[in-house]
Amino acid sequence: MSIKIGFICTGNSARSQMAEGFGKYYAQIYEKDVEVYSAGSDPSGYVHPLAVKVMSEKGIDISKNRSKSLEKIPVYELDYVITLCSDAEKNCPVIPDANIQHWKLPDPAKTKGTEEEKIIVFRNIRDKIDQKVKELIKSM
Repeated sequence: MSIKIGFICTGNSARSQMAEGFGKYYAQIYEKDVEVYSAGSDPSGYVHPLAVKVMSEKGIDISKNRSKSLEKIPVYELDYVITLCSDAEKNCPVIPDANIQHWKLPDPAKTKGTEEEKIIVFRNIRDKIDQKVKELIKSM
């Protein structure tokens, strides 16, 4: 029986999308029977282009991912619920028996500045998510 992980954020456009990409990648690398989902408490309706770009730098394609609501994933079947922002933490449904973790990471989509300044922030957040997801999947 596979383990189900849900990465939950507000817009499901950047952080949770990157986490889903890394989750699927590391599940395959470490040969773990894991199903990985992401969703937003208030989905933006798109995956941020800079999230797609910085993930492609790591060889992970999330360009076909879609921003989706909690209702679009099997929320009440999740074994792990990882929120990536305080808003999602507050709006996350109560899921009995799930291992719930809160990774409070700044939203790179809210970064102001030049394209180069924004991409640096996206890479920073991507690398933090990469490390945390890698540790999570490895520990299963």
